[in-house]
Amino acid sequence: MKSLVIYFSRVDENYFGGAMKYITKGNTEVIAEYIKNITGADLFKVERKIDYAKDYKTCIEEAKEEQRKGELPELKNYLDNISDYDVIYIGGPIYWGTLPQPMFTELSRLDFNGKTIMPFSTHEGSGLGSVVRDLKKICVGANVKEGLAIVGSQVNQSKSKVEKWIKEAL
Repeated sequence: MKSLVIYFSRVDENYFGGAMKYITKGNTEVIAEYIKNITGADLFKVERKIDYAKDYKTCIEEAKEEQRKGELPELKNYLDNISDYDVIYIGGPIYWGTLPQPMFTELSRLDFNGKTIMPFSTHEGSGLGSVVRDLKKICVGANVKEGLAIVGSQVNQSKSKVEKWIKEAL
């Protein structure tokens, strides 16, 4: 069974349980790397062509406006074909209740028919938001499994939680 992780992750200033902190590796990237190490999955990082602002408050306002307008921002690179993969892990931070818009730019281009989708998110209180529902809409023909939500400030202590989720879901 061949697996792929499609994820969005952000560095720079992030929100950690009430405080701002600069990070050099995004929380979702930590989880994506756990999945790779556990399953042998390939990784594809979704990156906006024009990065969000480095400071958190400006970033989330940019993301809110993008979502409000239904914009699908341009990306630095695109994944055009997932036909070689059986299981697709899809994750990102929760921006205004769901995945960031760049994820929808990428996902809208792909054929998910017959794939198993494993949703995951990093957050500081909003869980999975509407990620599972949104993925069921965009990943037509896929079997969308139960998702995993990890508190961003706890990603470095969450490898066993990720292992358990994968083992139980597949």
